[in-house]
Amino acid sequence: MYIITGGAGFIGSNMVKAMNGRGISDILVVDDLKQGEKFRNIADCDIADYLDRLDFLNRLRTGWQPDAKIKALIHEGACSATTEWDGEFVMANNYEYSKALLHWCQARSIPFIYASSASVYGMGPVFKEERIHERPLNMYAFSKFQFDQYVRRCRDSLTSQVVGLRYFNVYGPREQHKGAMASVAFHLHKQLLADGRLKLFAGTDGYGNGDQLRDFIHVDDTVAVKLWLLDNPAVSGIFNVGTGRAQSFNEVAQAVIAHHGSGTIEYIPFPEHLKGCYQSYTQADITALRQAGYHADFLPVEAGVSRYLSWLAKHPG
Repeated sequence: MYIITGGAGFIGSNMVKAMNGRGISDILVVDDLKQGEKFRNIADCDIADYLDRLDFLNRLRTGWQPDAKIKALIHEGACSATTEWDGEFVMANNYEYSKALLHWCQARSIPFIYASSASVYGMGPVFKEERIHERPLNMYAFSKFQFDQYVRRCRDSLTSQVVGLRYFNVYGPREQHKGAMASVAFHLHKQLLADGRLKLFAGTDGYGNGDQLRDFIHVDDTVAVKLWLLDNPAVSGIFNVGTGRAQSFNEVAQAVIAHHGSGTIEYIPFPEHLKGCYQSYTQADITALRQAGYHADFLPVEAGVSRYLSWLAKHPG
């Protein structure tokens, strides 16, 4: 059996679906369904069981021994809101929870693959898996950074595969429930459908209107990396998961327009509250991932956005 925390969320549900595509349905999904609409993300998936995240954590703390052999635990569950400033909540949910899962897996030599975040790099400008480049700007980023640091301290005593994946700007199917935290591609698509206008921020930090740059990665590519890791359990470490190529918000907007065949871009004033704490540039250094043996190509924005919008057209709910 495989365990996927956050399995009803954005990246987690895509992993469940991909594993179904491999003929694997012996999956325990762990999540928090207070936001009930997330059920739609796994309604077309086949799983063995579901557990609330608190019930799951309580079981682990009381020495739970599952009947089935656990082949791997993929930890995608987290409070992912970068605007959440309740540090006690964020650290309990993202840091302490992750530590409990790590130790449970290590005690049983179970492979453990977890979601870190490119937010640990703050404003950059270098996005490489080294302490000198890590400068988190918010509680979410700090919680991910601190767990990466904890894993680094444990690396000499690991009993099984442990991998942290620093996701860059992920977009793609099954993210509709994220609201304001959904991807740029999703919001621009919705804006175009509403009135034909796509809104981008005016220039800031030396960038022109809509020319801010991010490393946008399709969720299918993040899933492909995890599937490869499951096939290669000797690989451990902390790796950036991005395309390795920064593309502008204008390019994302143009990809949306090209897919629909119409639309105009409108530039709106850059919000005051984001000045000084906004990543105007991200680009993953994927050298470590390549050196570990992952050589598949990543989708550029032009292809990835079109794939995503085609999926949205087939899944309007």
